[in-house]
Amino acid sequence: MAGAGSDPALIARCSMSPPDQAAAPPAPPSTLLHILGVSFGIAGAVGGTVGAGILRTPGLVTAQLGSGPLIVAAWVAGALYALLGALAVAELGASLPRAGGWTVYARRALGDQAGFTVGWIDWVGHCAGLAWVAVTIGDYTIGLLPALPVGSKAVALLVLVGFALIQQLGLEAGSLSQKILSLGKAIAFLGLITACFLHAPLRDLAGLAEPLLDAAEPAEPIAASGISLGIGVVFAMQAVITTYDGWHSPIYFAEEFAEPSSDLPRSLVGGVLSVAGLYLLVNLALLRLLPVSRIAGSVLPLADAAEVIFGAWSAQLIVVLALISSFGLVNAVVMGAPRILFGLSRDGLFLPQFAAVSASGTPVLGLVVTTASAGLLVIFGDFTILLGIASFLYVLLYLSGITALVLLRWREPDLERPFRDPGYPISAAIVWLGSFAFLVAAIRNDTANSAGALGLILLSFPLHRLTRRLTPSPPA
Repeated sequence: MAGAGSDPALIARCSMSPPDQAAAPPAPPSTLLHILGVSFGIAGAVGGTVGAGILRTPGLVTAQLGSGPLIVAAWVAGALYALLGALAVAELGASLPRAGGWTVYARRALGDQAGFTVGWIDWVGHCAGLAWVAVTIGDYTIGLLPALPVGSKAVALLVLVGFALIQQLGLEAGSLSQKILSLGKAIAFLGLITACFLHAPLRDLAGLAEPLLDAAEPAEPIAASGISLGIGVVFAMQAVITTYDGWHSPIYFAEEFAEPSSDLPRSLVGGVLSVAGLYLLVNLALLRLLPVSRIAGSVLPLADAAEVIFGAWSAQLIVVLALISSFGLVNAVVMGAPRILFGLSRDGLFLPQFAAVSASGTPVLGLVVTTASAGLLVIFGDFTILLGIASFLYVLLYLSGITALVLLRWREPDLERPFRDPGYPISAAIVWLGSFAFLVAAIRNDTANSAGALGLILLSFPLHRLTRRLTPSPPA
């Protein structure tokens, strides 16, 4: 979810392929369809990762590093980190191809309480992120069409309801919509990237001599050595890794792939590589068109690039690009979050009513509750607090997944593993330590929101006890 962001500066600038398989016959209640393929998995990863955040992050990273080679290296390092995580999670997903995402792995490795807690914080984080992106869409829409007779929150609510109705149509409709939105997002970004490469560099137009990827002093000088550079690298990598967040989106649909043992690993790895390629092209295009100093001093570097290329139409173009990115993200979350509640319910950790599935493959009650909860957050939520808490929870989920991988390798060596992480245990250690370091940094730098996240975690204990009284014993 961190791939999208609400940028006031952006608002201020403005006053895929056919279905994976043939339709399956109607499924009985509480049974998911098994019709998804790799094309959906990659579209889900791209849709769940690439948001409006990539419009802003290149400027943040450049301001910290101030050097073309370091900037490119940071985005490559972020891609490698995400790829290591994808390989680790691919092993878990192929071994345990059940709906629900991270809760499945936590329950198998750590028990029912851990499974419920992880599912609870995962779902809450999804709702907070969904509400944030919906409000962002509302703000962008009002900025683009100020004459609309409704406010931004009304637009946000309409967006939530609209995408929920698409998902209500069933898994095939949700899959097709995600492919179309992700393809449209990729085409939009690639179009702007191509325009950046075809246009004469701004430094050439200005009579400057600044070769591609050469270091340049930004608007505010950045120390190039020692402790200052180290701090800059840390902050830059935090921004980069946050922008890659969302690559794990296919795991929520593990049970619905036709061949999860092969489709899920390919979706995770293919999704990371697709996103990494897009992000690298964005940064290379910016570095070619704009001086490093201009990128470092910009809140929205891609908007600056569009202004150089398209002039008066640049503000509207970037707002449209942000909307296209955000629509794909909303669709991915509205589609995935109900499956967390379904997984908890079907495994006996939540109210049994949430295990009901329509004949077209939609967890209907989970969809309704997710949409309604996100809508309430749109109306009443404080997004500064919600997003600070959600960011902490997202990283905690990664930590829980890698911990589950290590424990299952140790406790269940005979568990069938159609895919094995080729870098284990080194890759798992890197991702685990990276996630732990991010949590420590969050606790130190954002104590209030970290305490709020801890409160949500503690709340899961009485909630679990309550649901156990109302829930039959989990299936064998």
